[in-house]
Amino acid sequence: MTKIAIIGGGAAGMYASVFLAEKGHEVHVFEKNEKLGKKLFITGKGRCNVTNDCDEETFFSSVITNSKFLYSSYYGCTSQNVMDFFTSIGVKLKTERGNRVFPALEHKMRETKVQVHLRTEVTDILSEENCIKYVVTAKGKEAFDKVIVATGGYSYQATGSTGDGYRFAENTGHSVTKIRPALVPLEVKEDYITKLQGLALKNVQLTIKDQKKKLYEEFGELLFTHFGVSGPLVLTASSKIGKQLEKKGSLLAEIDLKPAVSKEQLDARILREFETVKNKQFKNAIGGLFPAKLEPVMIEISKISPEKKVNEITKEERRRFIDLIKAFPFTITGMRDFNEAIITQGGVKTKEINPSTMESKKVKNLYFIGEVLDLDAVTGGFNLQIAWSTAYAAVSAICMEE
Repeated sequence: MTKIAIIGGGAAGMYASVFLAEKGHEVHVFEKNEKLGKKLFITGKGRCNVTNDCDEETFFSSVITNSKFLYSSYYGCTSQNVMDFFTSIGVKLKTERGNRVFPALEHKMRETKVQVHLRTEVTDILSEENCIKYVVTAKGKEAFDKVIVATGGYSYQATGSTGDGYRFAENTGHSVTKIRPALVPLEVKEDYITKLQGLALKNVQLTIKDQKKKLYEEFGELLFTHFGVSGPLVLTASSKIGKQLEKKGSLLAEIDLKPAVSKEQLDARILREFETVKNKQFKNAIGGLFPAKLEPVMIEISKISPEKKVNEITKEERRRFIDLIKAFPFTITGMRDFNEAIITQGGVKTKEINPSTMESKKVKNLYFIGEVLDLDAVTGGFNLQIAWSTAYAAVSAICMEE
């Protein structure tokens, strides 16, 4: 029987602990919070998102950083394997819009006799002759045969993610790539954006460019806030543009408010509407085109006088208005901080980790799993799948040694 320490009682740590304990290992989970899975409980808008019920091609295309590193671990533990596991322990899974699935895990840990140490912060891990030996807590150092670091990243710090795993990695001779917030709202320069605070737009297309080079283009839902923009479209965009935004300082963005119609179709529609209200003022003639909160902003940046009668609007003014509808502009100036980020981009360098086993290539019997690694994906359960797959890879490797 092997004595194993798992540092971190989040998704990856909990998942690994169950399988290892089932195989008869003595498993100790160290969690500095008062309960396990604190971050897990806020996924899926508080309903506990577990994975994304998608095919392998969709999964790998949804991973932003180091997707190739995950080939081995994902095929060892796919989203279907995860769902089968939860079903086998009596959790009813519900697949929702976007293939999201939701539920939880602690009962199985108790059943398999995992030893959980809550409110216990690990301050260091120690190795001897390139082999991991001890876990250090306030109670002193304790010897373990194997140590699995599952501390998560640096995001949602209220849940205890304060970058401990990066420190453990560096203390044992590993490299940590630059970390930045990911899946995070974006800050915007223009004042007119803040006037739209609280407005959600569905079925729009967001495009982000570095001058003429397109960095991101996607269709979906977006939310205006007091500092800029948020919502599913923006969160995914943040992970894809983070490096470039950091480098350039600002990026141009456009929202196509009517992506289902071409400029020509939109022009024909507006002409028809203007024909029925030709004696009305411009400000009173566009009510059917936008949500009420958006109307004054569209009028303001259209540069068409609000009092101008519809039948006096020139062809050129109408064309500019159509361009505005198809490319509503703003400037992204930054990302919100780690406290608002769903995940962390960056982490323990994957080149220093065996992708089949998650064991360090530098320190024997030391494993890194989950978000502490330099791995991240778009929103929608994919990051949790990374946690399950890497955890299971470490478990399989340890159990194979018996």
